[in-house]
Amino acid sequence: MTKMPLPQEMARMYDAAAIEQPLYHWWMERGDFKPRIDPAQKPFVISMPPPNVTGALHLGHAIIASIEDAMIRYHRLHGRPTLWVPGSDHAGIATQNVVERELAKEGLTRHDLGREKFVERVWQWKEVYHRRITEQHYALGVSCDWDRERFTMDEGLSRAVREAFVQLYEDGLIYRGSYLVNWCPRCGTAISDLEVEHEDEQAHLWYVRYWTADRSRSITVATTRPETILGDTAVAVHPEDERYADLVGLEVVLPVIGRAIPIVADEAVDRAFGTGAVKITPAHDPVDYEVGQRHGLPSINVMNDDMTMNAEAGPYVGQDRFDCRRNLVADIEALGDLIKIQDLSHAVGHCQRCNTIVEPRISKQWFVKTAPLAEEALAAVNDGRIRIVPERFARVYANWMENIRDWCISRQLWWGHRIPVWYCADCGAELCAREDPTTCAKCGGRALEQDPDVLDTWFSSGLWPFSTLGWPDQTPDLDYFYPTSVLETGYDILFFWVARMIMMGLRMTGQVPFDTVYLHGLIRNEDGKKISKSLPNAESYDPLNIIREYGQDALRYTLLTGSTPGNDMKLSLGRVESNRNFGNKLWQAARFVLGNLGDQSAAFTPPASVDPATLDDVADRWIVSRFHGLVGEVDRLFEAYQIGEAGRQIYEFIWGEYCDWYIEMTKVRLRGDGGSAAEQALQALVYVLDGCLKLLHPYMPFVTEAIWQYLPHHGEALIVADWPAGGAQDAEAEADLAALMELVRAIRNVRSEYEVEASRRIGAVVVAGERLALVESQREAFLQLARIDPAQLTLVTGLAEHPERAVSLVVAGFECYLPLAALVDLDVERERIGKQLAELASEIARSEKLLGNAGFVAKAPEAVVERERVKLGDLRERRAKLDNRQQALS
Repeated sequence: MTKMPLPQEMARMYDAAAIEQPLYHWWMERGDFKPRIDPAQKPFVISMPPPNVTGALHLGHAIIASIEDAMIRYHRLHGRPTLWVPGSDHAGIATQNVVERELAKEGLTRHDLGREKFVERVWQWKEVYHRRITEQHYALGVSCDWDRERFTMDEGLSRAVREAFVQLYEDGLIYRGSYLVNWCPRCGTAISDLEVEHEDEQAHLWYVRYWTADRSRSITVATTRPETILGDTAVAVHPEDERYADLVGLEVVLPVIGRAIPIVADEAVDRAFGTGAVKITPAHDPVDYEVGQRHGLPSINVMNDDMTMNAEAGPYVGQDRFDCRRNLVADIEALGDLIKIQDLSHAVGHCQRCNTIVEPRISKQWFVKTAPLAEEALAAVNDGRIRIVPERFARVYANWMENIRDWCISRQLWWGHRIPVWYCADCGAELCAREDPTTCAKCGGRALEQDPDVLDTWFSSGLWPFSTLGWPDQTPDLDYFYPTSVLETGYDILFFWVARMIMMGLRMTGQVPFDTVYLHGLIRNEDGKKISKSLPNAESYDPLNIIREYGQDALRYTLLTGSTPGNDMKLSLGRVESNRNFGNKLWQAARFVLGNLGDQSAAFTPPASVDPATLDDVADRWIVSRFHGLVGEVDRLFEAYQIGEAGRQIYEFIWGEYCDWYIEMTKVRLRGDGGSAAEQALQALVYVLDGCLKLLHPYMPFVTEAIWQYLPHHGEALIVADWPAGGAQDAEAEADLAALMELVRAIRNVRSEYEVEASRRIGAVVVAGERLALVESQREAFLQLARIDPAQLTLVTGLAEHPERAVSLVVAGFECYLPLAALVDLDVERERIGKQLAELASEIARSEKLLGNAGFVAKAPEAVVERERVKLGDLRERRAKLDNRQQALS
């Protein structure tokens, strides 16, 4: 067994840098990340969203790692067989783009290398960056089973991709045809609708006049893309638009090139746009494509793959699309047919990968018929087999599925899964095969050429939950671990990935791939801005830099408790620092407990559960009862996927109740000469701390494991220990201590208000009524917590006369009187308050004069006037408080 990588003595301060990675490798070497298979139990399984092998991990990966690792550790502590499958994605377009940029630095293109050598180069690059990503995942603390790591282009997954393609092809759900697609000229490939991001841009609307051949009639159209005029095959108007009723059926002539095109009527036309007449270019616009299909119009593609104009563009052949735009507009203006140019803000489609403006164009591509697949996938969510968290995204999912379009799955790339279709040069046959064919199945010829395109990356990713477990083979892993439990990812890829996994899982396995989809939001900076390399302090948001500065526990706790399902979060580095301090607070609490255990540590190994009724001291009963309530609440919240709220409640209990109250209460007993009271305090301290470490472990695994190793415990590692059992609660003890704590807080507030030094003890008269025995039993703790002078404390059940010159408090069933003479020097305090009142009077007069000035109120910005009114209200409130205090002193 590998030795535990911790010093024998607990250090004064928690050192994340010295502890986290040694602990991680200790867990890994012990095999703690591997599932303990129990055929009698249903396993908990997550397939890690595979990061692209395109460089460093970012905060998006960090929140995925944090949420999924929290789920995995939670279920592992509950004793369930738990598997987290890691892996990475070949990321076709993204990876090819990165490697092509590297080649460009050497003055080379992929065409200089050729397909085979280029793919070899990408594999070399993948090996380097895959290792880097794996090491970064280690730094993020992910407890996944690295022996089951997969890559979307490894041998097994490549076979799964081919099997899925062939099945869909044989079922008639994959076809090839010439259709309108989104074309990225930079990437040189078709991309799906989901890979197009629309950005609002300032542009122009050109109004161009088209004449009939005899120039007796004309019609004016408005367009944002004049260069596509060269591909127009009609002008369309709305059938109910009376302005153009007599023109429908006529032909007009395209400016410059002189091709005659018809005027048609179609309901797709928006009568309010431009002139109400629109040019129809079926080869370069999705709406126009549909209009062209309805009216049997030809589709004329006027652009090459690189977006230069082709021979169909006539005199503009060879020009870039935007150069063509300028030149064509100038020529139309010279003809006198450019009516006007209007400024316009509209959404322009850009490639998600490289931000190049996308061009819709006709191209021969491979498609999946998605309607039959979407129908099953929609039913799986509607009938409850799959739950989407948060629920509102189920409606978004349904809307998309009900309006789904066929999926363009071919990409004009070299890196990726090559389409398993071959063409016979001898007979023209098209062959789709699971194994590479050597002869044509139709004619026996050997002149076979494989389709040059590769599959969309999301095709292989859509198989991820079951291909990683061995599909298409019926492996033991597939049999036991599939369907998986939770698919956790960002809401931004609900359609890219989640929907496609559901469609493919149902089609290929007959089962849903997971029963729950958990969607997290995006991480933004403190100002709510998207974190990108262009931000001035972008490096400070690099998760590895944050970990180096504050530790992995602090980052992941911040991400987990600062986010809610489906909502974006603002990441504050100040909050990360505060959560590092929380880890240190926990460390110091543990050092306090260990310091009091001394040599008798083994005698205080915590039991599975403690009944608070067996404890003598009400403070012990209170903390155990509160802890048991916390266990139940954390379980409830975690099972409801309110992971952040569960983590916040753990924090509040540890810091706000265990450390700030209970430890302080036990110090009185532990400073004594031992005995059963001290022994019971130690038992409760260890029991609750042990349980808190288990509750907090999914959020802060490193500091909790390190502390647990120093405490008396059962087992060898916290990561595989038993989740707290919880137990009975004591409502009376909780009510009693809540009342006592409220009294102490009230006294502390008065001390703060009167600026009494922390070290100074004051007097108090406490009328406790029926809770007199409670205060007497906690007398020493009360004296310590409220900083009361033992000689000046009076505890009574009732009081005939109220003390004079005392601050009176009525709180939680107590009356409490704090003699002013014990709080302050009365003469000095009167003088101080008098000075403050004089200063306030001057400020109030100035503010009242300003607000009484009609010119200021009328001319100053409304926000400035309102700010002054609020200021005046605050000043008057402060004066009233000081008047009351002055009165009390008199």
